[in-house]
Amino acid sequence: MSEQLHEGDDFARKWVNLAQPRLGAKTIYATDDFFAPKERLIQPEPAVFIADKYDDHGKWMDGWESRRKRVPGHDYCVVRLGLPGIIKGVDIDTSHFTGNYPPEAAIEACAGDDDPNEETAWTQIVPRTKLLPNSHHLISVDSDKAWTHVRLHIYPDGGVARLRVYGQVQVDWATRDPAELFDLIALRNGGRAVSCNDRHYGEPENLLAPGRSSYMGDGWETRRRREPGNDWAIMALGHRGQVRRVEIDTAHFKGNYPEAASIDGIDYEGDEAALADATGWRELLPRQTLQMDREHVFDEITDGGPITHIRLNIFPDGGVSRLRLWGTITPMGKI
Repeated sequence: MSEQLHEGDDFARKWVNLAQPRLGAKTIYATDDFFAPKERLIQPEPAVFIADKYDDHGKWMDGWESRRKRVPGHDYCVVRLGLPGIIKGVDIDTSHFTGNYPPEAAIEACAGDDDPNEETAWTQIVPRTKLLPNSHHLISVDSDKAWTHVRLHIYPDGGVARLRVYGQVQVDWATRDPAELFDLIALRNGGRAVSCNDRHYGEPENLLAPGRSSYMGDGWETRRRREPGNDWAIMALGHRGQVRRVEIDTAHFKGNYPEAASIDGIDYEGDEAALADATGWRELLPRQTLQMDREHVFDEITDGGPITHIRLNIFPDGGVSRLRLWGTITPMGKI
């Protein structure tokens, strides 16, 4: 199940969480993590609470938690983002932290090939902000620079369940060979999920993640359809391009894989909120029969010219773990 977000979370739906471990993100330093280790701060699953669980340090909490500070100062944690990106917003999540949440927090960012040190110049991207217990704090960020690290400050101490850092992945396409095949939809290449008609059991962003899925929950899966029609998900390519090969992977989906799938493409520059109803969609991959728990490779792609977005149609419902769109970039620039 996906995390519940609230009003004002447009950036969380549109952009990629740059602080997810599967992209290489890592918590590299914390001033103190006595009660709960810093690594839990960026775990992908929503935080949970287990009432009767304790460890050697006290109550087990699903997040990062420092001890009660008895000296001047405050605690902070440094996160190396999985991919460099322009940060659009953050979610400072204090779920299940009630009498032990920090009253305030702030976030700084820096950019560099190496991890920060004492000489690193940090820029504040989220000012000191009041926090509430057991709450998501969705905060927009106004910055046009690509960052590689963030530093979460909590005042003075306490626990944060999760930190999400949503942003636009930055890829230096100018250095890429236009004749080379790239996975145009991959998260690492700036691909992202735009919308879908159903995400009951899994987010469509999972389709674009690196590697093969490790279990059934690491994919996009819809509920059982009880009405006519089919399910669909729309994704934006990281760069406008021309698709040459498609891979659809149903790994781990056995009794719940789609009977068939097709893909449409569109060259689109308008408001993505209206994309589902746009009239310029054209068939890229005709309807293909799928099999359970298998990688499917399709080389016969309809050549309709460059596209910026695709729509994966599944019939009638079910789960797909990964989608790859191998193609060449066009000279029209990054979208």
